[in-house]
Amino acid sequence: MKQRRSIIWAGLAIAIAILLGLGLRPQPILVEVTPIKRAPMQVTIEEEGITRVKDRYIVSAPVSGFIRRIEWTVGDAIEQKVLLTELEPLRSAVLDPRSRAEAEARVAAARSALLSAEEQVAAIKADADFASSELVRKEQLSINQVISEDELSATRAADQRARAMLRSAEFAVDVARYDLDAASTLLKYSAAQESEDILKERVAIRAPVNGSVLKVHRKSEGVVGAGTPLIELGDPTALEVAIDVLSFDAVQIKPGGKVIIDRWGGSQLEGVVRLIEPIGFTEVSALGVEEQRVWVIVDITSDHNEWDSLGDGYRVEASFIIWEQDNVLQAPSASLFRQQDAWAVYVVDDGIARLKNVDIDQRNGLMSQILSGVNENELVIQHPDNKISDGARVKIR
Repeated sequence: MKQRRSIIWAGLAIAIAILLGLGLRPQPILVEVTPIKRAPMQVTIEEEGITRVKDRYIVSAPVSGFIRRIEWTVGDAIEQKVLLTELEPLRSAVLDPRSRAEAEARVAAARSALLSAEEQVAAIKADADFASSELVRKEQLSINQVISEDELSATRAADQRARAMLRSAEFAVDVARYDLDAASTLLKYSAAQESEDILKERVAIRAPVNGSVLKVHRKSEGVVGAGTPLIELGDPTALEVAIDVLSFDAVQIKPGGKVIIDRWGGSQLEGVVRLIEPIGFTEVSALGVEEQRVWVIVDITSDHNEWDSLGDGYRVEASFIIWEQDNVLQAPSASLFRQQDAWAVYVVDDGIARLKNVDIDQRNGLMSQILSGVNENELVIQHPDNKISDGARVKIR
C-alpha cells in the first residue's frame, strides 16, 4: 500500500511539473501574413480637380452707357454674331428747380448775346456801306486828278477794314447763335423730355463665337461703365480638368502622361497631361499649413458619350500614373521596416519568423516593388511589432 501511494504521488508531481512547463513555455505570436506575389503595379499621385471650359469669352461693355435687359439664360445655344443686347447712350440728368432756373437764365443770356451781336453787325454794316460809297466817290475824283493818290489809298484801306470788321461781326453772330443752342440743349434733353432721336443711337453687342451661355453677369437693364462684364460664352463640350497638386509631386508629372479620372458620378475616364504651369502659388491647407501648389491641366481622351453629363465646374478625382508595369514582384508596404540602413521583412517558415533583408524600388503607398531578398509565394508578416524577432515562434491568425 505504501509503495502504491508513493507511485501515485510521484505521478501527480510529474504531471504538475509537465503542466507548469507547458504553461511557462513561450506561446506563439499571432500574426497576419500576406504572400509575395507578381501582379500589375502602378505608382500614382491622386488629387482633386475641377472641370472647366477650355476657351471662355467674357463679353463686356465697350463704352459706358445704358444696357438693355439681357434675355439670354445659362445653357442657351448661341451662334456667332447673334445680337446679345444693345447699349444706349446715358440718360440725361434730371433738372431740379435750381438747375432748371440756371439753365433758363443761361438761355436768356445767350439770346441777349445773340441780339447784341446782330445789332453790332447792323452798326458795322452801316460803316462798311459808307466806306464803300466813299471809295467810289474818291475814285471818281482821282480820275479827274482832284485828290492825291495817297488819299485814295487811305480810302481803300478804310474800306477793307470796314469789310473785315463786318465779317468778324457776322462770325460773332454765328458764335452767339451756337451758344444759344448749347444753352437750350440742357432744357430740351432733360430726363423728363427725352428725345426719341437720341435713343435711336445704339451700340449692338454681338456674340464673338459659337457656343453656349455659361454665365450672365448682368441680367437687368441699367447704367454700366466701359469694361463691365455682361455675359460669358463658351463651348461646354470642350472641357479640360484643372488639378492643383503639390509642387513636390508636380516635378514627377510629365506632359503627355496618362491620367485616370474617377469619382465624378460616372464611369472611369482617361486623360493625358497637356500642361504643367511653370508658376506655383501658396495655399493654406485645412490644417493651417502653407503649401506650394501647381496647376496641372488635363485633356479628357475618353469618348465624349461617356462624359456628356459633365459640365463646367464639376468636381473630379484624378490619378496621375507616373510609373507602371504589368508583372512586378511586390509585397505590402505594411510588411516593410528599416533594419539599420536597409529594408527588411519577416518571412514565416514552418511557424518560425525569419528576418530577411530586401531591396525595393517603386512604392505606391499600399505595395512596394521587391527587387531581391524574397521569392514569390513566401509569406511575409504584416505590421510586425517589437515582439517579433528573428527565430520567434509565430502562429498565423
